[in-house]
Amino acid sequence: RPGFRCRHYNANDPKFTTPYAWQHCVGMVVGETYEVHWPHSSVGACGTPNQYQTPFYDGVFCNLPMEAFVTLSKQDIASNVGVHGQVFTIVNDESFFYPDMIRGMIIDGEMGADIHYYTGSTTGVTRDNTMCSQYAPITWQVDRKCHMISASSFDKLCYDMRMQRDDMSWDLHAHGSRELVHDDWAANNQHYPDETGP
Repeated sequence: RPGFRCRHYNANDPKFTTPYAWQHCVGMVVGETYEVHWPHSSVGACGTPNQYQTPFYDGVFCNLPMEAFVTLSKQDIASNVGVHGQVFTIVNDESFFYPDMIRGMIIDGEMGADIHYYTGSTTGVTRDNTMCSQYAPITWQVDRKCHMISASSFDKLCYDMRMQRDDMSWDLHAHGSRELVHDDWAANNQHYPDETGP
């Protein structure tokens, strides 16, 4: 299922329309919008070759014995598991190249400067307003702005994903977007760093 799109696209600008010869990513298109998630966890393998795995929760829970995992409360999960998210429009323009997307959210100028914090769950087309995720709540830290990035940056990310210890081949293509969460199910604990308290 396609999701929302950024508003950078300009059909008259060749950087949005010139195809890219993908070597590692599968089925991606220049000019389209893609969201990247970097999961992290204090009960996982952050900072090790095992941090990024498919499925992602193998990496965020991999240092936790099953006997302990089944005892986790929702607050335990929210306090220990998080996701950084960033949204990009892919362009065929090397001036938008970033070499190390595998390392995490890009913090550079406007990138990663305006972060929204909230609790949520895992995403994807198997989750909607009637089927919740068993991995909830987790803490999301999402860049509120949409950025342009080169197709070669994404292709390098897909290459790096292929080089991880775990087989991440299933994640080399874009996954479908989750149905927008109804207000009745959305968390009411959003944090806006630019707002002051009462």
